[in-house]
Amino acid sequence: MNIEEFTAYCLSKKGVEESFPFDETTLVFKVMGKMFALTGLDNEVFEVNLKCDPEYAVELREEYGDIRPGWHMNKKHWNTVAFEASLDDKMLISLVDHSYDLVVKKLKKADREFLNNL
Repeated sequence: MNIEEFTAYCLSKKGVEESFPFDETTLVFKVMGKMFALTGLDNEVFEVNLKCDPEYAVELREEYGDIRPGWHMNKKHWNTVAFEASLDDKMLISLVDHSYDLVVKKLKKADREFLNNL
């Protein structure tokens, strides 16, 4: 999956917006104002930081060499995933969905209801 496909997929999800809150090269995707994915646009290798359940994060890191602790993030809750390496698109989509769902699950009830009605 390349950066264009990744961006399109993230933006296709309910309540998602993209922004550059840190600098002009760090693209962030948020659902209802909460971050679930970010990537650097000036990196040589296309990698994405995704939120992840801590136990699942450890399993993924042990099983896949292209998934490691989140770079510049809380290593317990974030993974850095190489998107143009050995992982197939189905797995990458699953990881994006997992990140998005974790964030949605933690939203206030009113925000989740608003999101469901979009």
